[in-house]
Amino acid sequence: MRTALLSALVALPLACNALPPPTRIGIKIPLTKRVSLANEDGTVNTDALQKQASRVQSKLNRGFSAYEKNTGNAHPNAKKFVSKRDTGSEPLTDDEQLLWQGTITVGTPGTDFTVDFDTGSSDLFLPGTNCNVNCEGHTLYDTGASSTAEDQDDTFSLAFGDGSTVQGEIFEDTVTIAGLTATSQAVGAATQYSTGFAADEFPPDGLMGMAFPQLSEFGADPVFQTLVAQGTVDEPVFAFKLSTTGSELFLGGVDNDLFTGDFTEVPVTQVGFWQVDLDSANVGGTPAVEGLSAIIDTGTTLIVGDQDSVAQFYASVPGSQDASNTIGAGFFTFPCDSVPDVSLTFGGTDFPISADTFNLGQVSAGSNDCVGGIMGGDVPGFWVVGDVFLQNVYTSFDVGNTQVGFATLA
Repeated sequence: MRTALLSALVALPLACNALPPPTRIGIKIPLTKRVSLANEDGTVNTDALQKQASRVQSKLNRGFSAYEKNTGNAHPNAKKFVSKRDTGSEPLTDDEQLLWQGTITVGTPGTDFTVDFDTGSSDLFLPGTNCNVNCEGHTLYDTGASSTAEDQDDTFSLAFGDGSTVQGEIFEDTVTIAGLTATSQAVGAATQYSTGFAADEFPPDGLMGMAFPQLSEFGADPVFQTLVAQGTVDEPVFAFKLSTTGSELFLGGVDNDLFTGDFTEVPVTQVGFWQVDLDSANVGGTPAVEGLSAIIDTGTTLIVGDQDSVAQFYASVPGSQDASNTIGAGFFTFPCDSVPDVSLTFGGTDFPISADTFNLGQVSAGSNDCVGGIMGGDVPGFWVVGDVFLQNVYTSFDVGNTQVGFATLA
């Protein structure tokens, strides 16, 4: 289980399939959106923004470390980095625009857990019954009560941006999501949660990674790849709609009620993260910066790029200013009464970013300056493309053809 699919995925061709992913009709359940990154008065929540920046850095570090452990080679970006079967759909809730969460069932008999679905990592972990650090308020995973839980006699430790860790033991168990069941799935039972996963900071019980096995700290297949390997899903594709209403994770294809037109499909350039070429970031329909690489990450709220290219991007935004001293390192502002026309180009197609998602809010009450959703971070050579962009498109993740597709929301 730990090595079979990993070997198969490494061997998959990176060529883009010319045909769009098969379409399926899924379950549509309306969802509610919680508060935004802005405070009630329309100003930005500076603490939340800075936590997001730190979260991106630590996630990339974890991914690069796991990639090298699993493949024996350093991730190429790490060298630049300084520190007729069934389909199913799962409703998602956006918690403070930070997390896209839904329900899974683990164990026999099954217990329901709420998890953050994250395409920027690859492991599933939950708080175990013997977790006594930062686990209060979460539903606990009782491995002793599950007849299908098997102890793998192995431990894990995941470091996070606040300097704390999630650590625990690795089990294999039955996991069901949207009616689809994966057996002998690797699940981490945490004995300690980091401060960032305490219930008041992280309402979901755990996290379910949906990247490739190369990023697994457990050295195991992520849940969706297990579903594919066990022949449970109709197609080796999952898709997200992340929006203020009707957000959905679809497993086993794409939901053709949620997009219009054709997909623009771009091949994964480095299997591990969902990493693809980003042609350009545009202001007013003109490329401000070109020739980028992008990690498509549902677990990141902002768009985070390397410092130089982000500065180059904002140089094309009239009235923009470096806000490192007021908001935090890497952030920029623009005039609130003149939100720029911003888009990203993938596969030769421009995808607009709405003013509502790009504008994170006013710097302070009564300020004429607002904070932009693209920030500069310690990520030289690539951008991490999160919800600021993904809320504007329907996105498919094709495991079989190792490609990402973008389509216009219906």
